[in-house]
Amino acid sequence: MLFETARAFTDQPQRSVALFGMSGVGKTRIASLLRSERWFHYSVDYRIGTRYMGEPIVDNFKTEAMKSPLLRELLMSDSIYIGSNITFDNLSPLSTYLGKPGDPARGGIPFEEYVRRQREHRLAEIAAMRDTGYFIDRAKRVYGYDHFLCDTSGSLCEVVDPDDADDPVMEALAAHSAILYIREEESHTEELARRFDRDPKPMYYNEDFLRTVWGDYLERTGDAPEAVDPDAFIRWAYRRLLSWRGPRYRAMAARWGYVATMAEIAAVRDEADFLALMGTVIARRGAG
Repeated sequence: MLFETARAFTDQPQRSVALFGMSGVGKTRIASLLRSERWFHYSVDYRIGTRYMGEPIVDNFKTEAMKSPLLRELLMSDSIYIGSNITFDNLSPLSTYLGKPGDPARGGIPFEEYVRRQREHRLAEIAAMRDTGYFIDRAKRVYGYDHFLCDTSGSLCEVVDPDDADDPVMEALAAHSAILYIREEESHTEELARRFDRDPKPMYYNEDFLRTVWGDYLERTGDAPEAVDPDAFIRWAYRRLLSWRGPRYRAMAARWGYVATMAEIAAVRDEADFLALMGTVIARRGAG
C-alpha cells in the first residue's frame, strides 16, 4: 500500500502500518506507544508463540519436567499444569524453545534438532504474517479499533524473497498495510551488536545462512559440534547476521515500502509524531 502523498495516508479512515527491521530498532516501542492511542497492536512474535508454536513450546517444558521423578509423577497423574506465560513483553518461552546449538552442558542442543526447530519457526512466521489481514478485520469488527500496527519479527526478511515482486507474504502484507523499514545506521549497528553481546538470545536464521555460519565457526574454532559454546556461537553469528540482513531489508523497502532511521523512530513520542514521520517518509520516497 503505497501513497502518493502524506495526505492520502492520513485521510485513510482505517490506517494500517507494518514495521520491520532488526530486533532492537524500536518496533515494539512504537507499537506500545500507539496501543495507548487506540491502535491495535498485532505482535507477530506473540502470534507465533501462541497460535502456531504454543504446543511445541509446552511439550518442551514437559519433556524437561519428566526428567524429574517428582514432576513426572505429578504430570502423569494430572496433578500439575505446565503452560507458557508468553506476553508481548516477554517472549522468552519462544526463544527458549528455539534454543542454541552446541554443548548440552552449557545449554546447547544438537545442531540438527536446532535446525528442525528453526524450520518450525519458519512455517509459523509465514502463517502469522498471512494472518495480518484477518486481524485488521478482527480489530475493527470485534474491538472497534480503526487503526492497526503490525509489529513484525526481526526475521521477516528470512522468510520472504526480497527480490521477488510476487512474493506471497509481502504481497499479502502490502495489500492492506503501509510498510515501514526502520533502518539501523552504522553507529546503531555496533550498539545492537554490543547489546546482543551482553544478553545473547536465541534467533531464527535463514537455513542456508545458518549452515554456512555454523560450518565457518567449526572451521574457525576447531570445535566438535557437541563442544561448541552456544553463546559464543550465536554472538559470532549475530554480527554476520547484521551484514546478511541489511541488504535484504533494503531490497524489501525499495520494492514495497518506506524507510525511517532509528533516530527518527526514537524521536517519536505520540501518535502525532508518528503520523508526521509517516508523512516525511512518504514524501522522501516520492522525491526518489
